[in-house]
Amino acid sequence: MKKLRPSGGYRKAASFQTATLIYDATYWFCEKFIDSRSRTLDQMIQAARSGRQNIAEGSRAAATSSQTELRLVNVARSSLEELLLDYEDYLRHRHLRQWAPSSAESSAVREVPQRFKRDRSDLTDQTDQERWVLYAFWLEHESAEVRANAIICLIHQANFLLDRQIASLEAAFVEEGGYSEQLAAARLAERERRRNETSRHPTPAGAIPSCPQCGSPMVLRTARAGKNEGQQFWGCTGYPECRGVVKV
Repeated sequence: MKKLRPSGGYRKAASFQTATLIYDATYWFCEKFIDSRSRTLDQMIQAARSGRQNIAEGSRAAATSSQTELRLVNVARSSLEELLLDYEDYLRHRHLRQWAPSSAESSAVREVPQRFKRDRSDLTDQTDQERWVLYAFWLEHESAEVRANAIICLIHQANFLLDRQIASLEAAFVEEGGYSEQLAAARLAERERRRNETSRHPTPAGAIPSCPQCGSPMVLRTARAGKNEGQQFWGCTGYPECRGVVKV
């Protein structure tokens, strides 16, 4: 049965793939450069993990709630912003240089996807391990300064992608409505289809008709009041939830 709204597919999303790089790189950065007794270690790893996991969870939630999807993607964006500040703090507190956005080092990291696409194919088609190799020069560097700056570049890329994703989700919600609204519209469309089907194929004499509104079997009833008092009609067995009727 076809889903009303698509969901999942997050593993092919550039935002999720970039967040995976950030999470892995942060895990190994903290393992090498952050004191294991420091609260900062847990906070950085959890922020990186939250950025990744909430993208995945939001994608799955899209099947039944556009609001939940939007909220979780916003949580992912906020978690990565928190992680960005942690890396900036790390460099500043240790008097290490933070690369300027226009520097050759920052540009080299940012241009990896473009160079890969130009030379081969789409980076999103690669495995996590294959993508890691493309950034290994920076992410496995012996210098904490190089690693931290490279991860900062990746966080900026992920945040840019998430900002676009959030804007797209907001626009879709305004244009198409939420899941409940889409479900109601689909139900009305199905009722109309069944009503038209019934009108094209009248019920044979003596046969029990199906409800033109919900498709349920009908039962013969007698009107107890009103202008049709005493007259028989077919009423939906789903009454009172469904009030579909067919004249005898």
